[in-house]
Amino acid sequence: MEDRLTDIVNGLHQKSVTKQAIYRNTLNTFKKMKEVSQELVDDLTNRITEQDANVIIEYRNVNEHEFHIKFSGDLLVFVMHSNIITFPDDYEIMNNEYIDEDFRRRFFGHIMAYNFMADTIKYNRLDDPGYLVGRMLVNIENHFCIEGVKQLDLPNDEITNISKNVLTDSKIRIIVESAMVAAVNNDLMGQDISDIERITLKQKLENTHLTKPRKLGFQISPELTH
Repeated sequence: MEDRLTDIVNGLHQKSVTKQAIYRNTLNTFKKMKEVSQELVDDLTNRITEQDANVIIEYRNVNEHEFHIKFSGDLLVFVMHSNIITFPDDYEIMNNEYIDEDFRRRFFGHIMAYNFMADTIKYNRLDDPGYLVGRMLVNIENHFCIEGVKQLDLPNDEITNISKNVLTDSKIRIIVESAMVAAVNNDLMGQDISDIERITLKQKLENTHLTKPRKLGFQISPELTH
């Protein structure tokens, strides 16, 4: 009985220490992502103002675990989840010698980027969908990989191989830039005429009869980007 209790205590301690370390890594990564995003927004604002002062690009810090980048009609919402996760053994990222060598590498912090229409937030349209652009997984050694839509168009060996990828400011900037490019390059499809030929007064008052958008090109894959 005592041996079992000792095993339980040791196991809990190991996992607790591991998850706390991963949380700190992920939070530091998210803070750096905020800094990089602010710099990116400033750079883009300076460049776009020379061409068209009416185009506004904005950065907004929401809280410790969320920030937004607004540009044109798009809004990128970056969210860091507070919990540490793992995956089943048959999940692609788990089939990796690097993961097998150390059980602590089986756990990840995760940061998601969602694409909303800017007007969704502006007008508080609660039923409008957001689209997952990508998810970053961060481990105890500050290694990472990206999952998500193929439109991120990230280089496979440089971004998606968790055994080799160590977080740097330049890679974080590439990831944020790629998320913005994916959002810009995917427009909204209009609704079929038959979908809007009849509406309720509630839909009219809430303006929801016009807001069932669907992005043209977002293709979500559970596998790594490529």
